[in-house]
Amino acid sequence: MESILKNRKKFLEDIKKTNDGDKIVLGITDLSFHRVTGALVAYILNKMGYEVERRYAPHEENFKRLKHGEIDMLSSAWIPSSHGGYKADVESVTPVVELGYHYSPYALWGVPDYIPEDMVKTIDDLKKPEVLEKMRKSIQGINIGAGITRFSIKMMEEYGLTDAGYEFKIGNQDLCIEAFEKGVAENEWLVVPLWQPQFLQHKFKIRDLEEPKGLLGITDKALLLISEKKVKTTFKKEELEVLDNIILSNEIVSELDYMYCREGMNEYEAVKKWFEN
Repeated sequence: MESILKNRKKFLEDIKKTNDGDKIVLGITDLSFHRVTGALVAYILNKMGYEVERRYAPHEENFKRLKHGEIDMLSSAWIPSSHGGYKADVESVTPVVELGYHYSPYALWGVPDYIPEDMVKTIDDLKKPEVLEKMRKSIQGINIGAGITRFSIKMMEEYGLTDAGYEFKIGNQDLCIEAFEKGVAENEWLVVPLWQPQFLQHKFKIRDLEEPKGLLGITDKALLLISEKKVKTTFKKEELEVLDNIILSNEIVSELDYMYCREGMNEYEAVKKWFEN
């Protein structure tokens, strides 16, 4: 079986229906880019003949469900930086198997590329007097369990941004995106705490700010986690090989995320159209 990146049409054609309706409970973090990645996994499991129930929850809750056997699989875990601690907690009770390489996620603070790079290139540049005059002081984040939120809270303190007048606001993905799109529409100077992949990256040119203290973590691997028990009792060797060859990229997931968030499709429809094209 070749990686899905080689030829997605051939990848789909090579999948054999090797199961007759066994049920898989797939946990998916309730953010749009996780939804489209999870839908792609579900689509492939359906092709194998499995009935898939998709359950959505915040980051940490999903790992708790995997730990206690409430879900069989989780798409996608960011290992080792963002979700490594959650995974270690799961494995204290429930051993898991890692499969696939969905994309290479990383957290970032970014600015619209119309902000001159010679003025704002690093996090420390946000404290320059001439930048403070122009930059929006409110930095809209997402939910508390996300890696980017945990990292951002620490950055506010370590870089002295709170003392400089900035405020980091915990919220959700919709509030974060709305704040960014509205600001860009008004050509406003603003900072967005973001990540790759995400549909804004498909639509806008966003420049990552250099963060020399390393508080944003490292580039992770987004992986499919399956309970070891489910691997041993349910999946055939060739099925595991297919799941391990679900190799995507930041660009693919950002594109799927854009189709879902901005082109009026649900996540399953977006995946189906992507395969067909």
